[in-house]
Amino acid sequence: MELAVVGQSEFTLGFRLAGVKKVYDITDDNLIEIVQNTMHNPEVGIIVMHNDDLLRLPAQLMAELNESVEPTVVAIGGKGESNLREKIKQSVGVDLWK
Repeated sequence: MELAVVGQSEFTLGFRLAGVKKVYDITDDNLIEIVQNTMHNPEVGIIVMHNDDLLRLPAQLMAELNESVEPTVVAIGGKGESNLREKIKQSVGVDLWK
């Protein structure tokens, strides 16, 4: 399982420099298509997105991503930052911080 990063080029640049291979730059026109393709890629185990980009998705797709265990979607930054602890607990099945 691999890590995939989906976001605008300013967000993804650091992940590229860190050596993440599956990095997808989005625009307003291709956001939904790239998220759906990444979500259905069997090689991807974790999708990292900026929370602001996640909030721009249609409600149905956002609900699918929130319920998805594999791949697990981790949203970082922006308004209403997602709780990483809850995402890990959901994907692994136990609270690793206890």
